[in-house]
Parts: sequence; C-alpha cells; structure tokens
Amino acid sequence: MTPNPAPTSVDIRAGASSRSFVRRWIFSTDHKAIGLQYFFLSLMAVLVGTLLSLLMRIHLVWPHATIPLIGQVKPEQYLGYLTIHGTLMVFFVLSTVPQSGFGTYFLPLQIGASETALPRLTAAGFWTTFVSFIVLMIALFAPGGASLAGWTQYPPLSAIAASGPGQGLGTDLWLISIGLFCLGTLMSAANFLITTVSCRAPGMTWMRLPLTCWTWFITSILVLLAFGILLVAAVMLLMDRHAGTNFFVPAGLIVSGKPVIDHQGGSPLMWQHLFWFFGHPEVYIAILPGMGVTSHLLSTFSRKPVFGYKAMVGATIAIGAMGFMVWGHHMFVSGMNPYTGMAFSGLTTAIAVPSAIKVFNWLGTIYGGKIRFTTPLLFSIGFVSLFITGGLTGPLLAQPALDIYLHDTYFVVAHFHLIMAMAGLFAIFAATHFWFPKMFGRMMSERLGAIHFWITFLGAYAIFVPMHLLGAAGHPRRYSELNGVQYVAAMVPLQRFITLAAIVTIAGQAVFLWNFFRSMFKGQHSVANPWDCTSLEWTLPSPAPVSGFGNESPAVHHGAYEYSLPSQAADFVMQNAPDSGEAGKSI
Repeated sequence: MTPNPAPTSVDIRAGASSRSFVRRWIFSTDHKAIGLQYFFLSLMAVLVGTLLSLLMRIHLVWPHATIPLIGQVKPEQYLGYLTIHGTLMVFFVLSTVPQSGFGTYFLPLQIGASETALPRLTAAGFWTTFVSFIVLMIALFAPGGASLAGWTQYPPLSAIAASGPGQGLGTDLWLISIGLFCLGTLMSAANFLITTVSCRAPGMTWMRLPLTCWTWFITSILVLLAFGILLVAAVMLLMDRHAGTNFFVPAGLIVSGKPVIDHQGGSPLMWQHLFWFFGHPEVYIAILPGMGVTSHLLSTFSRKPVFGYKAMVGATIAIGAMGFMVWGHHMFVSGMNPYTGMAFSGLTTAIAVPSAIKVFNWLGTIYGGKIRFTTPLLFSIGFVSLFITGGLTGPLLAQPALDIYLHDTYFVVAHFHLIMAMAGLFAIFAATHFWFPKMFGRMMSERLGAIHFWITFLGAYAIFVPMHLLGAAGHPRRYSELNGVQYVAAMVPLQRFITLAAIVTIAGQAVFLWNFFRSMFKGQHSVANPWDCTSLEWTLPSPAPVSGFGNESPAVHHGAYEYSLPSQAADFVMQNAPDSGEAGKSI
C-alpha cells in the first residue's frame, strides 16, 4: 500500500486573501487564525517573563547594579517581578501555547473536522484571555507596583491592602486578570470536549485518535474542574479585600503594628487548599499536551508505531485522575496532620507510575527505529531527558520529612523548573518546528534549530542542576538579596554561575526568534507533508486553507501511527488511505 498522494503547497491560505485584516484576525472564528493568535500572545508573554527573570537574576548577584531604563532594582520590585514572571509563565505560556494554541489549531484537523463545534466560543475564549493579559501587564505598572505575594497569592498577605507596596491596586488587578484567564480557559476547554466527542470524522474511533488529541481531551477535563475552583477562590479573595467577607483572613491579625479589626476569623489554609486543588492539576494541564506531542513526534521520526498505544492512553487518563489527589504535598509545612500527610505522600509517589509508563514507552518507541534526527526530534528527546531529571526529585519531595526541610529552598525551584517549565518549553519548541510548515507553508532552518537546541538544552541543566545544591544547603527561595545571612552569602559564587548561564541561555533564544520570523517570510517553501506523517492535518495543503476539509470530512481507515508495519509495502500509511486488509486495522 502506498500513502495518499500529497496535495501541493500553497503560498497563501485559501480564501484568506479576499478578507480584510479586521475580519481575518479581530472577528475571526477560524480556529486556525485563533490558534495563531494564542501562539503570538504567548510569545509576547514569554518574552516579558524571560526579561523579568533576567532582571531578577542580575539583582540577586549584583544587587546595587544600575540597569538601563530600569535603574536599581529594589527588593519590593524584585518580589513584584517574581509575581508577574511566575504568573506569565504558568498561565500565559505553559497553560496557553500547548493547549489553547496548538490544540485550537490542530485538534479539529487531526480529528478530520473543518471547524470547532462552537466557533464563536473559540473566539470569545481568546479575546477574554487577551484582555486578561493586558490587565496583568497594567498590574506591573500599577501605583505601588505589582503584587508582592507571588503567583500563589497566599493570604493574609494578599488579602490586606496595607500589608505592603503592591498589595493594593496591583493585587486587585492580578486577581481580575486571573479571573478573566479562568473564564477564557474554561470556554476553550468546553469547546475542546464538545469538538472531540461530536466532530470526529467517520472512522475516527477513540483508539485511532493521535495521542496529541487524547492529551488535549484529558487536559480539557482537568481545566474544567481545576480552573473553576481557582475562579471561585479569586472571587472570594476579592470579596475579602472589598466586600467585608471573612474567608481567608484570621482573627487577631496585626499588620505593621496595627490590628486588623474588619475581619472575624477566616482561614488562610482554606486558600491553600483551594489554590493547590487547582495548582497541582495545573502541573499536568501544562505538561500533558507536551507528553502527547512527544509521543507523536517520537513515533513519526523513529518510523515506528507508538509502543503500547493503549497503555499510553491509560497512563494519560490515570495521570489526569490522580492529579486531583495529591495537592496536599504542597502543604506539608502547614502543620498538616501526619496521617493526612502520609496519604498525600503515598498518592504522590503512586502518580509516578503512569508517568514512568510513558517514559518506558517513549524509549520503546525509539528503540530500533529508523531515526531521523530532525530538530523536532531533538527537542522531543530533550523533553524526555528533562522530564526524567526533574521527575527524579519528585519522590524525594513527596516525603514530608524531606519536604519540610527542602520546601522553601531552591531545591523546589529547580524541581518544578526542570519538570514543568523547561520540559514544557522543549515540547513547545518541538511542536513549533514540527507544525511550522503546516501553519506558514515554509520550513524553519534545521541548522539554526540544532544550534538553538544545544544552547537551550545545555543551558537548562547549567541553570537548574546547581539549584539542587543550593537547596540541599538550605538556600531559601524568594529572597531578594543574599548578603544578609552569612551561610547564604557563601553561596554567591554558585548563584553567579547560574546567572551567567541564564544570560547565555536567554541570549541564545535570539537564534530561535531569528529562525522563526525569518522563516515565516523567507524560509524554504514546504510540501504538504514534509515529515511523512500519517495524521489528517498533513493531507491538507500547507499552510492549511481557511476551509479546512471543506464540506466533506475525510474517511478514516487506519490508526495514527502505522509506520513500517510488516503488512505495508510503504514506509507509512495515511489515516485516510483506502483500506486494504490487514494494513487498515486500527492499532
């Protein structure tokens, strides 16, 4: 059997040139245009977030340095930068690009649909998220500065406007931004679920879905359950601040030497329970789409079917379900009952099992394959490496006796940056290189992609592995200056090394930006299916036309990963290729 004849590449998206800019981008309900809007919104967010991280690193090792256009960073500015950096990266980058960006663009195409089930809801979700981003950027420049309470916004610091600079308007704007973000994300997730359930092409059974679609689907369920809780918690905290309620502020609180008399006994721990009931599923909301992309790409570039497809689906479902059972490990230092701590510790350790299944199946997928060392594959292997390295410290932090010592140190910073931030970013880079020809009709440079990969891969380890040593030595996190405590001041040389590594790594991202934007306009024109991939989006011209598949959905006869099977005469079979006996069976 031979693959379907591939359609030719086109220079512009069919039908798009006849529409005005406003119709194409402002009032568009085209899921492909909205997916790109999410992508570029997140690109703005990651640039701002990365700049803030650079300012924080410089302040840590050179606290009295005068930075052009910024001046000397003060401790309260450092904490404000910390809040906005964490918020941008967790919400507007890691939660947005893999799910709302790539998912909005490619989920309908991969299931054989020409549009999402609710196109107007797709647009409403994006514009709500966009307004949320603008509000957060305003918070950065609010009178008094941005909130000092971090991206977790623990009360009572976040609940009392008089508790410090930035705790007035800056915190109000943060809460409004997060509330809007939750609304936009909930719209998108509901649309994803309806689209996946009701818009699949004929023959696209659940066991023929690409693993990317499975992870987008399960992530949407997590979003609906988790972001709804965060939305309610944000409204409750706003009410504590302005409506006289008493959800999170304890009685007898004294701020700046003055008693707080307008609150009658709320519980700060209730905020932690609500926040982390969202916050730990959020880890998987950020990383599950990356797992799906990695599974998809390892199979494509190893020219082998995914090893244990059904086990991968089961592991995805298990991770999603267990992600709601482990939030208490963020609260071991809160005075939790030891028996409750044991339960959360056991569940946290158990969730490593489905994650390990995925790792072993990734290794099984590439073992013995006809590997094509493309840039998307490099970043996918980098994802696996960082996920394993960051994940190894998870069982350590799952033990209350160890976590109580390590919780407020750089050990935790290193752990979640490796397993969530850097692994998530590597999946984003992999997906960007992989789907770039389908989005823009051109190829990104493989040479520049490889250079960018090695700079970022080595830089990630140079930055975050030493942080484990700082944490083991008891170096506290969230401190804006290092010279006030003798044992911390002794670690300045290692902090300086981390800062220099961060400067080099951040500078290396210019390679990606140059490669991306240059390739958009001057990159080599792409054929419709440059990677010889089997999923349905590659049956369309590149870039994908506005009409998608038109009025007639493709008929699906094969699984998503039919590569190099003994029953095939060809290297791969497209999902919509005519059925021919054994090669057409679902896997």
